[in-house]
Formats: sequence, C-alpha cells, structure tokens
Amino acid sequence: MGRIPSDALVVLIGPTGSGKSTWAAAHARPEQVVSSDALRGTVGLHPTDQKASADAFAVLDRIVEARLRRGLFTVIDATSLQADSRAGWRQLARAAGRPCHAVLFDTPAAACRKRNKDRDRPVPARVLTGQVKAFEALLETIDSEGFDGAHRHHDDLRIVPPAFVRADAAHARQQEQPMTLDFGLQIPSFTWEGGPEQIGPTLTRIAADGEAAGFSSLWVMDHFFQIPQVGPAWHDMLDSWTTLAFLANATSTVRLGTLVTGVTYRNVGHLGKIVATLDVLSGGRAVCGIGAAWFEQEHRAYGWEFPPLPERYELLEDALRALPLLWGPGSRSFEGTRVSIPDATCYPRPLQERIPILVGGSGERRTLRLVAQYADACNLFGDPATIAHKVEVLHGHCTDLGRDPSEIEVTSLSTVLVGESDEEVAATAARLAPDNMSPEQYAARVNAGTADDLVGRFRQFAEAGLTTAIVNIPNVSEPDVLARFAPVIEAFRRP
Repeated sequence: MGRIPSDALVVLIGPTGSGKSTWAAAHARPEQVVSSDALRGTVGLHPTDQKASADAFAVLDRIVEARLRRGLFTVIDATSLQADSRAGWRQLARAAGRPCHAVLFDTPAAACRKRNKDRDRPVPARVLTGQVKAFEALLETIDSEGFDGAHRHHDDLRIVPPAFVRADAAHARQQEQPMTLDFGLQIPSFTWEGGPEQIGPTLTRIAADGEAAGFSSLWVMDHFFQIPQVGPAWHDMLDSWTTLAFLANATSTVRLGTLVTGVTYRNVGHLGKIVATLDVLSGGRAVCGIGAAWFEQEHRAYGWEFPPLPERYELLEDALRALPLLWGPGSRSFEGTRVSIPDATCYPRPLQERIPILVGGSGERRTLRLVAQYADACNLFGDPATIAHKVEVLHGHCTDLGRDPSEIEVTSLSTVLVGESDEEVAATAARLAPDNMSPEQYAARVNAGTADDLVGRFRQFAEAGLTTAIVNIPNVSEPDVLARFAPVIEAFRRP
C-alpha cells in the first residue's frame, strides 16, 4: 500500500472524469482540497468557464503557497496536465520544505467520456480527447519530473504522518526477522477528568493496565509545575518520587524511574536516600534517572540556585560518582568538585546490587561521555537516523574508556497515539488536536497510527540501536488505550 505524508502537497493528475474529485473527497476534508473547477466558478461564470482559467489558477497558486507555508496538507484537484504547472507546484512545495506527491488517474478513456457526458456542463469532446493524449504521454516521463512520489494505484493509498511513510517495509522486516525491544510508559501529565480526587484511582488503573499490556517500566517527569512543552503551569503536577512510591504499591513487575531528576533539585545525599527507599519498598525496581536540569523558571519559582551549565555538569558528574557509594557497603565519605558527603550512611541498603542510573540528554561531547564513564543507561532524542548517530558517538566514548557498550541501555522517549483503524486514529487525533493545529499536524506531532504503523516505526529505532522505547500516550487516562498498544509490545517481545 502506497503512503503519502500528511504534510505533503498532493497533485492529482488525470483527464476530466477520471475520478480525481472522488478521490479527493475520500482522502481529504473539503478545506484541504484546492479545486481549479471550484475556483473557475468563483472568479468566472461557472466551474467550466475556460476563459476564467488564468485567474482561477493564479488564485489556486496563492492558496497553495499559503497552505504550504503553514504546513497544511493540501490536494490540488485539477487535470494538472501542463508540465510547467506541475513544476511550479513542486517549486512551491520545495520552498516551503514540504514533500510533493503526484497521484495519477489512468482511467479508461471510455469511462472518462461517459462521466463527462453525464455532467451538467461537460467539457467539449475534442478537449477531453486532448487531455487523454496528454495524460498518456506524461505517463512515460512523470517519474523523472522530481516528485517525491508518483502513485499510479490511487485506490491503494494512505495519508500518514511523515514518521510512518516507510513503516510498512519496516513492519515487514520485523515480521520476517524479529528484533527485541523493551517498552516503557511515561506519564507526563495528571490533569484528567474528575480532578485531583481522581488522580490516585486513575494512576492505579493506568499502572495496572500498563503492566498487563507488557510495559517493562513506568516513568514520570521530575518537575514541580507543568512544563511548557506539555501544558500550562497550573495543570496538575505530582512530586515525582512520591508518585513512584505510590506506583510501586500499584504494580509488581515494572521498573520505576524518573525521566529525569534534575541534579539541582535535591541535595545529592538526600536523593540517594530517596532512591534507595523506593528500591526497598518496590522490591528492587527503582531506576535513578538524572540530568543536568534545564528549567530555569522552575528554579526561580522555588528559590533554587540555577548555576551555569558547566557547573551543573560538574554537579552531575559528582552525583554519578557519589550515588553508587551511598548505595554500596560501608559509610565512606565523598569529596567531589561540587558535592561533599562526609558520611555516606544509607540503611536499609537498596535491594538491587546496583541501582541503574540513567542519564538524560544527547550532548555528544560531555553528556554521552559521562554515560560511557558512569551510567547504566541513557535517554536520547531524535528520529532513527539521529539515534543511530548518537549511539555511534556513545560507542566511540566507550571504546576510549575501555567499556563494553552493550552494558549501556539505550532509551528514547517519544509520543504516540494508537488506534485500531485509520478511521479511529483520525477521529482521535481530530478530538485531541488543539485549536492551533490541524488534525494532521497533531497526528504527526504525536505519531498517531495503527499498531502496525507503530511496529514499523519502532523497528527503525531498534535497527538504530535503541534497546528501550519509552512512550507517552496523550489519552492514556482513557480506558482500554494501553490494551490497544499491547500488540506493538508483543511484536518485539523477547523469545
């Protein structure tokens, strides 16, 4: 099945009566379709007023340019048989940084003539004959014109978020030669139906559903009010480590961690005690996610110092060295560049021999070297190509330091939205999309697709070197959402 990215300009090509408008109505909303016939009717006497064509196409070009500039999925419904017109539209798409796809309608000439004859205002027969000949000629050259895709089977096309354009081939690879991948669930928001009184029961249900779906870990952010990337500051935000302790009681197998704790938020010795306590109460399931911190506004609001980045990195390195001492035997002291712990006494000791430490961030020179030197896991950002590059850099640091890179778990966080069908995915994206985004833009932002789409996407991440995919799901508080994601986890389950 062919795939067209949902941020594309789609140029329909075919004679009058070949089915272009029918296809457009089935694959796009009315506001996404720019029709030359409709514009002739707007600037001329009627939709087939050929004398109005020049003005109609001038308006068409301006509309297309404006929509592309805003990143809106757009379909040009015209015969599109003039090479210079197609070249101009491709140029508009390139200027806006958008892909441009052609969809060809190779409908038998007899069918086109019959449909044209049944119209209220048919195109003259000689004009239609010329269109058919022009279309037959361009079939030989269309592949060399520079479209990002030229699709001849218009009945077998899907409009998908850009991340899923190559997902079908990756899905097939996963079926033929399976790779393993663990999945974690991040819960970044707690503003749910029912208000604060329902946060506890909803969290309990999400944790149980997540464990039943096959997630191997649960993660929360370590923030004290909501971050701008997720929502307004007044949305509900729970203390991270208290929440993980609550989740420990609601689960039995999943690992529990922060993604990630800002090293500036707590005294490092106190942080070590908090994590050790969670490990004991959870039966040995704690993960210490930690990073250099970034949210300056939060520091100012709570009266915490926000040192310059070099100092925060020094503090982070001290923490990476000191925490294992706190969790280890004895009561040794620690003296670092920024951290001093005279007596590392911590009882009860964690149940794990070593609590895994995950470092958040993808900085190649400093962060990934700290991962290679001290950590058990890292959390990287980006698409599969970016992840592959970061993994290569990480492995380079491991080589320099004499460490086996297989000892380090590679994780990445992304947002996903899953539905059982294209129709369900589209409806959910339309319902959840904010007012300043089209449903297609929102679907692309949250990687909305079916389970098969997501299997293909995560196969590409597994091939890039990812070992754990951590996801947040915008409608996670709704019943049965995590069960719909379970087939994705199952596709990567270890034998």
